[in-house]
Amino acid sequence: MISRFKNIISDKRKRQIKEGLPADGLTMSVLIFQGVLEVLLAKWYFRNAYSLGKMVSVKYKPFTEIYGKLILGDRVKLWSKFDTCKILVKKNATLSIGEDSFINGVHISASVGITIGKNVHIGPYTIIMDNDFHTIGDQEESEIKEEIIIEDEVWIAMRCMIMKGVTVGKGAVVASGAIVTKDVPPYTVVGGIPAKVLKNIDH
Repeated sequence: MISRFKNIISDKRKRQIKEGLPADGLTMSVLIFQGVLEVLLAKWYFRNAYSLGKMVSVKYKPFTEIYGKLILGDRVKLWSKFDTCKILVKKNATLSIGEDSFINGVHISASVGITIGKNVHIGPYTIIMDNDFHTIGDQEESEIKEEIIIEDEVWIAMRCMIMKGVTVGKGAVVASGAIVTKDVPPYTVVGGIPAKVLKNIDH
């Protein structure tokens, strides 16, 4: 445990130096305190999570309504820096976010199931919904729900919409402002309304 903590400090100091930022003892102490606080806040805000991984952290207060299963992998970061991160998991639904994923100011609404893979980055003001909100009249019975899958190493820029029933393939990039209504092939860049393939990514 102690050696792991030392490694975390060492890695943080190296990143500070690489980015040309202060890495003196006082600065590092403040950063470590902030990091510990963010982890403790995550434990509080997601205390009703079905599974909470190691070193999950929160920066700024999220809005959460958890009635189903929320699964957060190791080192998931949930920030509300530009907009409040809103997490809604309805009864009998599951939201799973894989390890090392970074979610910032995103609205996620799971009525049946949303799976977000490992090392996924999602920008602010993005909306991910496996439902159509609701129709006029009976909200629950007439609501159409289809699972969303976002595979590993996907990058989703700001102000995107990921609609119900979509699979975003591994390594794909979703350009800013895109509305994704159909599956996205792995290692492609998509953009537009509705989103279309713009180019392939070498891998």
